[in-house]
Amino acid sequence: MSKKYKLAIVGATGLVGRTALKVLEEKNLPNFEYTLFCSKKSAGSKLSFLGKEYIAKELTETSFDEGFDFAIFSAGGETSKKYAPIAASKGCIVVDNSSAFRMDEDVPLVVPEVNPEKIFENHGIIANPNCSTIQAVVPLKPLDDKYKIKRIVYSTYQAVSGAGRQGIEDLENGIKGISPSKFPHPIYNNCLPHIDVFLDDGYTKEEHKMINETRKILGKPDLKITATTVRVPVVNSHSESINIEFENEFNIKDVIDLLKNSKGIIVLDDPKNNIYPLATNASGHDEVFVGRIRRDYSVENGLNLWVVADNIRKGAASNAIQIVEKLISK
Repeated sequence: MSKKYKLAIVGATGLVGRTALKVLEEKNLPNFEYTLFCSKKSAGSKLSFLGKEYIAKELTETSFDEGFDFAIFSAGGETSKKYAPIAASKGCIVVDNSSAFRMDEDVPLVVPEVNPEKIFENHGIIANPNCSTIQAVVPLKPLDDKYKIKRIVYSTYQAVSGAGRQGIEDLENGIKGISPSKFPHPIYNNCLPHIDVFLDDGYTKEEHKMINETRKILGKPDLKITATTVRVPVVNSHSESINIEFENEFNIKDVIDLLKNSKGIIVLDDPKNNIYPLATNASGHDEVFVGRIRRDYSVENGLNLWVVADNIRKGAASNAIQIVEKLISK
């Protein structure tokens, strides 16, 4: 008889948690039992899932006593720092969506299309990377394997859903002329070059996340990377301009073929017919969309890419679920 797996969803009532439930419904994994956890404030919330009504329970220090195989945490860094080690101590493997453990040397930082082997090096906690990093490294990995990346310049155009429900509300309210509550300025009709907090060097925490996480995932601690991350008035799906300089020469047709044949990527690159990745097309999908693939003539062996993905699905929920699927495949 097949083993029954017990999976806890922590932060089930939030934007990422609800999306995880939607993805799990689509996948309909066999032999899984689910328990939904949330904050004290949301405890008792009823969620329709897999044709049944689930009641979200308050997360406490004894929540994991009943024994879980896996837990997906999407409830913010403070919750993860407190409860993920408790869950891991009870034999549960935690896939954490927050930034709490990403740069911890003992915690694998995983994108299944990129470094799946790291999943099995866990000590009870696996970190899900930042949404903007996840979609970037999916095309970067095969390119690095073949042409050896020397330098990366990131410019991001990030959707308001990346800031949770409040971010979406700020955009909706801004259209009505209501002042923002999440962002420091109105996001409606604006682009804000400010995601997360500013640090002493003038970069934001989001920019540092992209730089440091890319290095860790690609296993290149000294890789030269710079980033400018921008919040734009788009509801969902992040867009990124990625400029890459390689050590090795490349043929543009070979680059396109390589990306077309790489896992988790859909190439949309037919500019004559106005075909390139769009946020509206990426929303609701788990693949990373790549287009505007062209040579950068300003440097030797330079390449430009336009990369778009659903930041709540591939950038968080789906990536975490893919990790759980890899764990059970073993």
